[in-house]
This record gives sequence, C-alpha cells and structure tokens, in this order.
Amino acid sequence: MTEVIGHERQRRFLAQKPAQSLLFVGPEGVGRRTVARWFAYGLNCERGFPPCGRCASCRMEHHPDLFEVRPRTLTKTGQAARKPQIHLDQIAPREGAEETSLLEWLQTAPRFRAKVGVVDGAHLLGEAAGNALLKMLEEPPEHAYLVLIAPSREAVLPTLSSRSLTVGFGPLPEGELRRLTGDEAALRYSEGAVGRLKAALADPAGLAEAESAAQDWMRALAEDPAALLAQTEELRRLAEGPFDPWVFVARALGDWPPEARRKALEALLAAREELEAYVAADLVYTRLALTLRRLYAELRSGSTVPR
Repeated sequence: MTEVIGHERQRRFLAQKPAQSLLFVGPEGVGRRTVARWFAYGLNCERGFPPCGRCASCRMEHHPDLFEVRPRTLTKTGQAARKPQIHLDQIAPREGAEETSLLEWLQTAPRFRAKVGVVDGAHLLGEAAGNALLKMLEEPPEHAYLVLIAPSREAVLPTLSSRSLTVGFGPLPEGELRRLTGDEAALRYSEGAVGRLKAALADPAGLAEAESAAQDWMRALAEDPAALLAQTEELRRLAEGPFDPWVFVARALGDWPPEARRKALEALLAAREELEAYVAADLVYTRLALTLRRLYAELRSGSTVPR
C-alpha cells in the first residue's frame, strides 16, 4: 500500500464515502492517483478508513479490487499515437477484445468489499467511451466505485462531470514535502507536486541537465534566431523526458520587470495549452521562442535589461 503525503482534508472527506462516482481534479503530480489507490484500500480494509496496512486486503501489493484505465499512447501498429486516448474497448466489452474492459470488470463481485475503477486521464476519453460510462455513473452496482482523474472539471465531457462529485487537489505545502527530503534543488523543481519531487530525487543528474539547458536557452534570447531555435529544440527534447525545463525558464523570468514577465509567462502558458491540445509541437516551440526573444529585445532597447 502506497503512503500518501498530505491531502488530509480530501482524505477525511473520502472516508465518509460521499459518492460512488468521483472526479479528482488538479495539476499533474500532486497525488490524485495515490489518493485514488488509498481510497480503494480504505474501502476494502477490515477496519475501514484509514487503511490499516496490516489486514489481508491492505497487504495486497496489486489489489484485485482495483482496476486502472489509462490512455493508450501507441496505435495498433505500434506507432506513437498523435493524441493519447482512452478507447471504447477499454471501457465496454467488445467482441474479439483481448483485454477485460472496465465495465465488465466492475459487474463482477469483489474479492473483498468494494471494486474501484480508476479512469486516469478522463479528459482523454473518446466520445463513444465516455458515453459507455454514463449508465455506470448513473446506476453503479452497490459494490462499485468509479474515480475519474483529470486536470479540471471543464476538461471532462459534461455528461460525465455532471454525474460525478468533484474533489479538488492542489500543490502541497513545502513543509509536507520536506518530510521526504531536504534537497533544495528537488524541492524548488517540485513546486508542490510530490510526483515531480520523487522524479527529481531519482535522477539528480537529469534535473541538473534540464536546469542547465533552461539557463542556456535564456542566454540564447540575446543571440540570433538560428541559435535560439537550436537551443529551443534541445529544451523540447528534454521536455519529452521526466523533467520539464520550462519550469526553470519560468523561474528565471523573475528577474524581468513585472509587465514583461507577465507577457512572457502568458506566452509560456499559451504554449502549454496548445501542446495539451496537440497543436504541432515544432510550431508551438518556434512561436514561443520568437515571442520571448522579441520581449527580450524590447527590454534590451529600454533602460532595464534582465540579467
């Protein structure tokens, strides 16, 4: 059973079993998945909430009454999917399907007390898959619970979000994360997300590489566009790994004057939203680099130049 860091208020609320259909929303890495698993263990624990960690159910490393569905990142031919998606056959049974679907699994009796189906990435449900979930959300079996995980309520199909009780999760206070480490670089990178903190602790060299690349990119703003775009490609490569170098870019903008910093952060946010909407990555990164280069040039021509 995985230890949960923080989110005491949410866990007290969930221990009351407020609904059978729940929607966990919040930023990536803050612990939504971990709490969903904690909820499944608590429902099946002999002593209830919080799960004791000692009974037969709690000692299960891979709990038989927990079923997690995630977006597929590969096509049927094994190629990288342009847009990860949760497909209909993952949710509802289809003739000839090789894997058990979520709905047919939920219909069977639990080994212990309750079955918990987790849809991780509910905002990536295809319309057909989302519609297949509706009946289960409206009339779940007595023993069945559904937890949808998404960045926000608005990102999920309205037919699903309106039938689920929303539970919000935010970044954890630094004091909570210091229970895990005193590594200042990892704590700065985490920005309250325990998942990001654990990734940083697992690969400090990778974290340092991402930070160094971000610093090089900031310096490249003063160079010609070709040099900047070459460094941008390096950041794009690193961003596909476990670390997000753009976090360090955003932090470096703290030296800019307020108005210029606001415009730069807006450009970073717009780029992130475009990438999440699967706009062509090369176009997104090129536009972002040239936008920040223009802002930097405006600063350099004035009285204040960021160091």
